[in-house]
Amino acid sequence: MNKYEIVAKEAKGCFDFFWKEANTDPESPGYGLILDQSANKKVASIASVGFGLSAIIIGIEKGWITYEQGYERTRGTLHTFLHNVEHEGGFFYHFLNMETAKKNEEFYDCASIIDTSLFLNGAITSAEYFGGEIKELFEQIYQRVDWNMYYDKEKNQFYMGYRPETGGFGHWDMYAEQMMQYILGVASPTHAVPVEIYQGFERRLGKYGEYEFYNCPGGSLFTHQYSHAWFSFEGYVDGDGIDWFENSVKASLANRKYCIDNPDGLKTFHKDSWGLTACATPKGYGTPGTPPYHPNVQKENDGTVAPAGAAGSIVFTKEESIDAMNYFYNHHPKLWGEYGFQDAYNLDVSPEWYADHVIGIDKGITLLMIENEQTGLIWDLYMKNEHVKRGVSMLNWKKKN
Repeated sequence: MNKYEIVAKEAKGCFDFFWKEANTDPESPGYGLILDQSANKKVASIASVGFGLSAIIIGIEKGWITYEQGYERTRGTLHTFLHNVEHEGGFFYHFLNMETAKKNEEFYDCASIIDTSLFLNGAITSAEYFGGEIKELFEQIYQRVDWNMYYDKEKNQFYMGYRPETGGFGHWDMYAEQMMQYILGVASPTHAVPVEIYQGFERRLGKYGEYEFYNCPGGSLFTHQYSHAWFSFEGYVDGDGIDWFENSVKASLANRKYCIDNPDGLKTFHKDSWGLTACATPKGYGTPGTPPYHPNVQKENDGTVAPAGAAGSIVFTKEESIDAMNYFYNHHPKLWGEYGFQDAYNLDVSPEWYADHVIGIDKGITLLMIENEQTGLIWDLYMKNEHVKRGVSMLNWKKKN
């Protein structure tokens, strides 16, 4: 198989996760919910559903499912979110019971702004692709979201979480994966936050090797990918002149360089085994990452690499990402499963460790970025949305000359 075939093979595996690991009972309150991960058949995540809604569109365009199948699943999913999924002020709980659509008590997190935003991103692509009733359902869901509930006026920042018992907590005070929240929040036709919120988070330039870029505190690669899965930052600069697409290119290359440099001499890291990002690890879910770290962050990588790290950067580092995917496939057969690449692996523990499951958001970032690199489909749909256009204009993001 030539080196590009693995990309198509992985994309189909990713799609199969979202299509098969969903609640498909039309009589269930949780119809359309998608598992957080394949290892736990009871817990859905709303972020997984967001990626899954865009995956349905890709599946239709690839001929993996029919238009009618995709339409019905999407319509039912949005109906579930409008009427059944537990929420606070329109913000959905991160983890849900697959059957009841109520917050999952075992993994009780919070009504989540970032995960609601990921869901809304997927719903926006559905609205633009299908139109009609699906667009109407999306509008009702979006207009219900009270962005001000998550806005700390004193700090001019979004809260990271919200619990009805205690209110908002934590703050999106530094650059990370939250860029989508500013677009969605300022553009809301019903509960908009002030445009000034975009100036509320810190941009901290750092350098690794020859790469100078804005990194999140812990350097996990997903932070440079998630908003980019839907919004096409390429060709735009923000009001401060920052090119966030180019920033993610540098972050991806720096992530790879760190694995080449391999300062701790780990077995897993090298030029084709890179992509340190949030993933399963031998000790549970973790957030591997690479420098430049923020001064208050102490980071110790254990050798865990997730295929989604490199694959999710394919729009930034095409050849390097494809080389990594081929290395994972050709040299680590234990890393391949029913849904393509398993979540992660680590050669620096004894015995060598391979995840036995996949995680929805890792399959999602892989699939969407592969499609964007090949056709730009998800970018094109998202960028056509009237709310997205309005948000871009209000934030004063400009197309580069």
